[in-house]
Amino acid sequence: MAATQWTASSKSREASAVSEFAVRVLNWYESHGRKDLPWQRDANAYRVWVSEIMLQQTQVQTVIPYFENFMRRFPNVADLASAEQDEVLSCWSGLGYYARARNLHKAARKICSDHNAGFPESIDEVMALPGIGRSTAGAILSLSFGQRHAILDGNVKRVLARHDAIAGWPGNSKVQSALWESAERNTPELRVADYTQAIMDLGATLCTRSKPSCTACPVSKDCVAYEQGTIRHFPGRKPKATKPLRATTMLLASMDGKVYLERRPEAGIWGGLWSLPELGDRSLQDWCDRELGAAADETEPWAVLRHSFSHFDLDIQPIVVRMNSGPGKVCDADERIWHKLDDAPPGGLAAPVKKLIEQLKKSEDVTHC
Repeated sequence: MAATQWTASSKSREASAVSEFAVRVLNWYESHGRKDLPWQRDANAYRVWVSEIMLQQTQVQTVIPYFENFMRRFPNVADLASAEQDEVLSCWSGLGYYARARNLHKAARKICSDHNAGFPESIDEVMALPGIGRSTAGAILSLSFGQRHAILDGNVKRVLARHDAIAGWPGNSKVQSALWESAERNTPELRVADYTQAIMDLGATLCTRSKPSCTACPVSKDCVAYEQGTIRHFPGRKPKATKPLRATTMLLASMDGKVYLERRPEAGIWGGLWSLPELGDRSLQDWCDRELGAAADETEPWAVLRHSFSHFDLDIQPIVVRMNSGPGKVCDADERIWHKLDDAPPGGLAAPVKKLIEQLKKSEDVTHC
């Protein structure tokens, strides 16, 4: 069955509430848009909300298995709110930007306490939830309830910056203001959910960062950047800054098939995750005496592991600290544990920590039972 084609000249009430730009985007979406993503099946505000948070700075194909696993474990907001943070972070391990998971958990508890487990339906109430800004709130309300709200995620910024030739880095307040004005102008009064998905899909599949498919784009005929041959200039790039390099020493204290782990503080990188302890400015002997109450029997430095964050690179110097006799101190199970290497992690682990623990398991020939 052929898809319904809209025209800006139609006299129907629906068409009169949709700009010509939106008409072309919607018609393209009928034939080419993504309509069978996991969060689009049995869609509700909870599923849409979780997907939108996961999709922040993360590609769809990466998100899909995490989303499906997350929904199996936390099928509704009450289940998420009642879970321990460790369990939530464990389901998020490897997805990165862990503040998203902590805020999702906090927001679930706020929804249950303040909104009787019903997702709020006003833009102000949604933006008051932890981890949700204007664009994410608009996307959730548009996709879940059909409310008219403009969105401005990375894909949409790229489409609008090129179409209207809005120069400059989108992080600049004046540039961002111009992009929001364009987003508001082009968002239709009706079929908002379809348009919201369509404009995101357009940026993700055709108006890509490199090698965009301009000849297949439904809005290329009046795209200023395409007409002028300046696609590569939009959106403007962030002013270059030298990415700082930081360094740390992580200890893999090992004893009887166990590794010593500490919970990281809520604030800062990998907040709330379980991690290998960092040596800081202490000597190795002092750390063993103070934290374990026993001296190391053997130490082995490994090759430096570099991990990249968005704003800096981190060089990790791993040192294996092998203990043959039990430590003299008892660990606090809430903050410090001896973790069996063949057990499931106690909670979320940052990617480089997980990698180092896997390397330790291999070096000590520890296998899953």
